[in-house]
Amino acid sequence: MIRKIQLPLQTFSLVAGFMVWVILSSLMPFIKDDLSISAGQIAWITAIPVLLGSLLRIPIGYYTNRFGARAMFTISFLLLLVPVYYISEASSAIDLMIGGFFLGVGGAIFSVGVTSLPKYYPKEKHGFVNGIYGVGNAGTALSTFFAPLVAKQIGWSGTVKLYLGLLVLFALLNFFFGDRQEARVKTSVLEQIKGVYRNEKLWFLSLFYFITFGSFVAFTVYLPNFLVSNFGLDKVDAGMRTAGFIALATIARPLGGWLGDRFNALMVLVGVFAGLSLFGVVLSFSPSLQLYSAGCLAIAVCAGIGNGAIFKMVPYYFSRQAGIVNGIVSAMGGLGGFFPPLILTLLFDVTGHYAIGFMALSEVALASLILVFWMYYQEKLQLAKTIVDNTGEAIVITDTTGTICDVNPAFSKVTGYARHEVIGKNPSLLKSGMQGASFYQQMWQQITATGFWQGEIWNRRKSGETYRQWLTISSIRDEAGDVQYYAGMFTELSPQQLQPADPGLPTSG
Repeated sequence: MIRKIQLPLQTFSLVAGFMVWVILSSLMPFIKDDLSISAGQIAWITAIPVLLGSLLRIPIGYYTNRFGARAMFTISFLLLLVPVYYISEASSAIDLMIGGFFLGVGGAIFSVGVTSLPKYYPKEKHGFVNGIYGVGNAGTALSTFFAPLVAKQIGWSGTVKLYLGLLVLFALLNFFFGDRQEARVKTSVLEQIKGVYRNEKLWFLSLFYFITFGSFVAFTVYLPNFLVSNFGLDKVDAGMRTAGFIALATIARPLGGWLGDRFNALMVLVGVFAGLSLFGVVLSFSPSLQLYSAGCLAIAVCAGIGNGAIFKMVPYYFSRQAGIVNGIVSAMGGLGGFFPPLILTLLFDVTGHYAIGFMALSEVALASLILVFWMYYQEKLQLAKTIVDNTGEAIVITDTTGTICDVNPAFSKVTGYARHEVIGKNPSLLKSGMQGASFYQQMWQQITATGFWQGEIWNRRKSGETYRQWLTISSIRDEAGDVQYYAGMFTELSPQQLQPADPGLPTSG
């Protein structure tokens, strides 16, 4: 029973954490009127919670593997009581920055669920499960939508205090209903980092999440104040529109996880980054409110699908180091939400508009699109190499001049030659001398005519021992039909398989 409720319990815990995480950005239109805060201070106040919310994701992901989601959620909610109360009594921008820094714990707990929940489900469901958990992003929408409505009635300070009850409730729920028997991983953090930091996939996924989740967070914290100051909207209207952006991105997240499970997740990301590139350009032209809204909603869909697809890939590539990798990737996503609001503010102060910032989003997304294509084709090549390396038959690849380009481990096992001893050499080093020139002439005539030859042949190992093998040679052509390589595949024949035959005559098939 306890195991079955972990997905809903952890998802709603994330909702609560994210509601707290965005208190300041949700209520900023009210706070700035009360405390007379400048535009530059607003940018820092709304960005600072994102900073700790990003950096803490790495240790929280690791400690979730050590101590379990129950302990991490409970402790996190209790710790959040202090900054939330402090913010409710704030009287200056400095107070808000200090309290906001520790609000980051609310965003950092994202690492708890993406590390814990895959332990309860088979690998083919990880994308969808993490997508469902990601619906916890809706917490930002709930705060953005409801906090301004409540603040209009009781003020922003009283609204912040209401979150104290929410934190106590979820601390108790996790303490009593969290899984005390969750599987633990006790590998040290340094060992886990050593096992992944050289893997290029970690840094590619981190970059991709930096863009997709960073876009989500940046728009979430910046839109409420931006819509009020740039389009002159009412504070509640701006909050509702931002909530719509968040809701759409949240709904799209499990869709991205499902698509990643059903199709190749890299191809899903191709569509995501193509969309972000296009709509970043649309926003850069400072469109009307209607077109700006459409562009933002399109970015919400792309970001949400991308978030879900990326966290399908993390446990797929890093099943043994999921905790630390989830932490690193999600931290990079959080940092992706920290810098854009500050950069947009700086660019606006310098240029008077936001076009360059939105164009930068488009360009970075376009660069990521190219990287995704590269990863996709590298993965296909790696799959082909893995198949070749693990097949039982010996394989040798030569170019059209007869120079050996590659061999597989089975080749070395049969012939006794290590890979480095034959690369760049001619296969003639294997000749036993038991076939005459006419044999090889007939063999290559057939390969030239049909692109294929097979038959029995005597060869010589590195040790000098001769042996008989069944050899198949195929020509490998490019898209234009020109031969680029020759692939030889052979199997040593056992004594029982040997048949009396004239070694000078090939057997074709």
